[in-house]
Amino acid sequence: MKIKKMLMKSVLVAGVATLLSAPAMAKEYKNIRIATEGAFAPWNMINSNGKLIGFDVELAEDLCKRMKVKCTLQPQEWGGIIPSLKAGKYDAIMAAMTITPKRKKVISFSRYYAATPGTFVVSKDSSLAGFKAGIDSLTLGNVDAAERKAIEVIKKAFSGKVIGVQTSTTHEQFLNKYLADDIEVRSYDSQETLDLDLESGRIDVALAAMSYWKPLLDSEKGKNMVTVGPGMTGGPFGSGVGVGVRKGDEALAEKFGKAIDEALADGTVKRLALKWFGFDASAR
Repeated sequence: MKIKKMLMKSVLVAGVATLLSAPAMAKEYKNIRIATEGAFAPWNMINSNGKLIGFDVELAEDLCKRMKVKCTLQPQEWGGIIPSLKAGKYDAIMAAMTITPKRKKVISFSRYYAATPGTFVVSKDSSLAGFKAGIDSLTLGNVDAAERKAIEVIKKAFSGKVIGVQTSTTHEQFLNKYLADDIEVRSYDSQETLDLDLESGRIDVALAAMSYWKPLLDSEKGKNMVTVGPGMTGGPFGSGVGVGVRKGDEALAEKFGKAIDEALADGTVKRLALKWFGFDASAR
């Protein structure tokens, strides 16, 4: 009886050792749930029929075909989009989300698929209409003397003004880092509400991505608005827009990344950018 128990114990120990030494089974990701905001045109929005449309939506559908997986897209309010991903409500985020060091601490990303500068917009009758900072492009990753001077010019021009921005965005991070001591930062849960306050004069300036502004300014709705100052990239603006996934799902990020590479190579991302933004915002 004692020998039998010893043999059973040896078999159990060996089995556990085998399990511990065996490589972890990779997830197959046959069904992927993707969240998008649904309120940031033309990246993502809900049309009059209640259907999700936009650049992110069409690109997601294309990437899923390339990955040979079934995908479902669902709208998610921006403020809770990362917490809900971490809680398992969906598997990925495609919502014009810029890759930043802060976000990379809590979620993982695919390679980036698009990039667009942050740009200020004012009403055409504003005293700031026609404002220029001395340079057309401001790169904040490694600020040189000309860029430092441009930042000071912006601070002086916007001093005492109220600038509206969508909350929990790279644009809000920029304002808080560079201009908060000179202006009032007013944060909004949605870009649509921000636009209404700019139109009504409740704020002086709005800051968002050029990919958002250009289609709006080309439309009837944006006929009384104009861009001012430089296009801004790098630093708090991050390193392009990517697909967000949970920590531990890096294999899924790589799967998206491979499909993105293919979509960039055959011009699909460029075609969709031209369709929705009016300019090529595809990753380089």
